[in-house]
Amino acid sequence: MRSKTGKPHFGQLGRDQPLHKKVATLISKEIVNGQFLPGDRLPSEHELAQIFEVSRNVVREAIACLRSDGVVVSRQGLGAFVVQPELRQAIRIDAEELQQSGNLRSLFELRSTLEIEAAGLAAERRTDAQLAHIAEALAKMTGTEKLSDAGIDADLDFHRAVAEAAGNEYMVTFLTYLVHQMRETIVAVRENHGLEAIVEITIAEHQRIFDALAAGDAEAARDTMRAHIKGAAGRLNIDV
Repeated sequence: MRSKTGKPHFGQLGRDQPLHKKVATLISKEIVNGQFLPGDRLPSEHELAQIFEVSRNVVREAIACLRSDGVVVSRQGLGAFVVQPELRQAIRIDAEELQQSGNLRSLFELRSTLEIEAAGLAAERRTDAQLAHIAEALAKMTGTEKLSDAGIDADLDFHRAVAEAAGNEYMVTFLTYLVHQMRETIVAVRENHGLEAIVEITIAEHQRIFDALAAGDAEAARDTMRAHIKGAAGRLNIDV
């Protein structure tokens, strides 16, 4: 199906909340208003990044929000398509409820369960191209922008790339959503600890995960991912 007017007319992008959430909200409004109809393909990540004047990582997270809310579905190699309202299903985790330590602990436990296994599978199944994608994310984490929001984007991209290398689309769907939910925790850790020291610790944890993946060592990949998530939780005074 085609949209009614053919071209999107998105509203202005404000800066009063995380950009990916603002982008997701504006796209969702266009869908509700009928700019995009069930079955329509959204503009590509590149096109949306140009429209909103944001990075493709921001667009990717916005699409992940819409996908987790059941508004769109991604088709490999084709893009994101609007889902019919009656078919929409959603996984929802209330942001305010996550402020409670018990709920945040539960989220870390769920993320841990999925990501540890994903790391093991990625070590066994990853292709050279997928390993290169993970290496690219790690390089961005360690680059000149590592202390900025771009460093956080690269961190999240690293975890998504590991999930993709696991070769299980359902893992990618769940982990993309969970990692998206963890952005605020990364920001909180950076604000409450010495920024440079925390970033270097995080980089070292990711490097150990990458080394295990590169070696094809599934046990080491699980162990290093477990240590990273336990460390991330610990920096928020949460024991998992």
